[in-house]
Amino acid sequence: MTQATKTPPKTPTGAEIDTATNTIRLRRSIAAPANKVFEAWTTPSIVSKWWDPDGTPLRECEIDLRPGGAFRFVNESHGDGHAFAGVYREIAAPERLVFDALGAEGTVDLVERFGRTEITVAIVCASPDHLEQFLSLGVARDTGRTLDQLVALFETA
Repeated sequence: MTQATKTPPKTPTGAEIDTATNTIRLRRSIAAPANKVFEAWTTPSIVSKWWDPDGTPLRECEIDLRPGGAFRFVNESHGDGHAFAGVYREIAAPERLVFDALGAEGTVDLVERFGRTEITVAIVCASPDHLEQFLSLGVARDTGRTLDQLVALFETA
């Protein structure tokens, strides 16, 4: 007999927290083709418009879009130069991005269906303690708000 799969609980921003795999997973849907959504994830001038969870344009946005290439985003509100930075591991336009950042693996999957693109972002932490640290820092909340900014960018376009 197979055991029933339990759906991980969701946070107020819709993040699923899977403690069995140390994963934070978020989903959004955008009324745009996958190639346009992929472009929004990989073009500095576009990323700068939506990345901040508060909707403030990024102060700095650098992207070297290739496996082994780095990215670096600095929010306007971080006057101390604190940056979100990482390295791309996989780029499969327009379906997938995989990167390492802050000791975690991030994956962005884009699936186009009927003129909409379904986005799944998974953040896989290295351990239960690492997941707890991310949750305490508000990573699920802020990533959800950031994805909401991306959705809003396409709604106002």
